[in-house]
Amino acid sequence: MNTSNIFPSGFSPASRVWIYQSNRPFNEQEILEINEQLHQFTAQWNAHGAPVKGWGQVVLNQVIVLMADESQTTVSGCSTDSSVRIIKSIEKQYEVNMFDRLLLGFIVKDKVQLLPMAQVAYALEKGYIDENTVYLNNTVLTRQELDTQWLQPLKDSWIAKKLGVKTA
Repeated sequence: MNTSNIFPSGFSPASRVWIYQSNRPFNEQEILEINEQLHQFTAQWNAHGAPVKGWGQVVLNQVIVLMADESQTTVSGCSTDSSVRIIKSIEKQYEVNMFDRLLLGFIVKDKVQLLPMAQVAYALEKGYIDENTVYLNNTVLTRQELDTQWLQPLKDSWIAKKLGVKTA
């Protein structure tokens, strides 16, 4: 799945990436409001007084991606903390959970569907998902990984190895 049209150009492949998946999709109005908050945040994102070239947006109606290009300014612990604070604020404001790492995201019928890790084997067995279902690998850390490994067929993911998924 090609993501080049989703994310802005002009960011170094080594740019740091943080992915936060909501436990429910956002509606159109929420997406507009959240994107505005993320824009305001990234416009004034600083690391020790130096501006950070940042970007943030809701993608796939349910996932917030934050990106910081560190080719000019390295993101410090404080600036990472400030990014976590904005996500926690969005969580409160919209009554969502953005930090549940046990919910795994898959693209089913063009929408993000969440499955608890414990139910993935059952979903495979019942045909709800298969080895070609796109998995949201929210563990990616750089722009390059975001472009190449974020949306990947289940068979290519760490889950396949963990579950011993047989590929055709």
